[in-house]
Amino acid sequence: MTIAPARQVFRLPDLGEGLTEAEIIEWKVAVGDTVEIDQIVVDVETAKAVVEVPVPYAGTVVRLHAETGAVLAVGEPLIEVGPAAANAPTPAAAPDIDPAAARYREEEQAGSGNVLIGYGTGHTSGRRRRRRGPSRPAERNAADDRNVASDQTAADRQASGQTAADLQAAVPKAADLQASSRNAAGRNAAVPAPQSFSPAVEGKPSHPPRVISPLVRRIAREHGVDLAAVSPTGPRGVILRRDVEQAIADSRKPPEAPATPHGPQTTERIPLRGLRRAVADKLSRSRREIPDATTWVDVDATRLLEAKNALQQARPDLGIGLLAMLARICVDGLRRFPELNSSVDTDRSEIVRYGHVNLGFAAQTDRGLVVPVVRDAHLMTTAQLAAELTRLTGLARSGGLSPQALTGGTFTLNNYGVFGVDGSTPIINHPEAALLGVGRIIDRPWVVEGTVTARKITQLSLTFDHRVCDGGTAGGFLRYVADCVENPAILLADA
Repeated sequence: MTIAPARQVFRLPDLGEGLTEAEIIEWKVAVGDTVEIDQIVVDVETAKAVVEVPVPYAGTVVRLHAETGAVLAVGEPLIEVGPAAANAPTPAAAPDIDPAAARYREEEQAGSGNVLIGYGTGHTSGRRRRRRGPSRPAERNAADDRNVASDQTAADRQASGQTAADLQAAVPKAADLQASSRNAAGRNAAVPAPQSFSPAVEGKPSHPPRVISPLVRRIAREHGVDLAAVSPTGPRGVILRRDVEQAIADSRKPPEAPATPHGPQTTERIPLRGLRRAVADKLSRSRREIPDATTWVDVDATRLLEAKNALQQARPDLGIGLLAMLARICVDGLRRFPELNSSVDTDRSEIVRYGHVNLGFAAQTDRGLVVPVVRDAHLMTTAQLAAELTRLTGLARSGGLSPQALTGGTFTLNNYGVFGVDGSTPIINHPEAALLGVGRIIDRPWVVEGTVTARKITQLSLTFDHRVCDGGTAGGFLRYVADCVENPAILLADA
């Protein structure tokens, strides 16, 4: 007599980098679905990034321990997997397999590039190669409806997951959990065949929006589209690219005038979670622990812009922009003033001065302000810095940064001039000791060799930890940076 394996509860794993909790963003499976080892079952958002979580068990999903939007601590139950149902349909018996759904499932398994830190068995069985598709937009949209790829197992899982989720939503919440778990297989057997499902949705769906393609998620995120409000037109209720593009077009239509211009005012409470909470905690700690001071200077950036334009014309392939040149100047300044490339170990009452430069730079994304880190920036040329800044900026905007890419900085560069402001007194990125800010570059009257003329002027500000150095060192660093901005040829002296 063979004894069926007991249910196995998978708990939220340690996500690394000191992260203690995560928010459920999107479940990839529903109760009654069959899962394989290392299959991605949920997307969670930590204080660092959005992470795909694979399950280490194979079998049938009998319980999801948290709803979308819930926050779980590391070690709390996440998903419960039982033995595979004996009467589960085989792939050959699956009715009305939609080949387009199989293709979308394949795109989903290609992944977004996020890495789960401190957990995983390799993701060997849950990954597939992305299939090459049409390159032109019209062909891609048409392919959403007529792609003929075949993957019966994936399509059947899509269909059963959808109907199981719908059925589960209809079960009263007060029902006994054990009884509903024992009858899970029976409920699944009573689910209507997949071909009876209609993607047309009346009102708000009872399950999270079904998005298979990471590209569709990215487009929605970049344009601020709420996927829960998008009407799907794809097979099995999948949201396609054209659905998101239609939602974007609808959002750009001028809003109708309100019937009552002076309606009641409401107070909104927004949970402090994920990245926003991490930023709040870090900045609060910086203010509590670091006795910071700020010094600033106006500089003529005309020659720096001329040097940038000359480089872009002579070597457009290098992609050297203003931020890369400022990064190069910062690295050279830290070599001359290493006191600012440090941190304070309060437990041991020591100043830790680093022999390497891990340069952080502020990047604004849909999720908020993040600070990716260019590691070993002191070993890079200006062109290499430009390439790494471009790579990390792209990952930050797409939500693909791993937690390691956001930690370990020794100095931060903040170009807040992109927001149209002249100056700022920024908060130091704890536990670093200093941060250089750059304001907008605008035409202002400037005296050059006794003559007032229009020049490209910007303001540089340096916020520093007064424990690691005094004003003389901070002023020396800022003056050196200002001199390099006004005359970039200074960098060639020790190049």
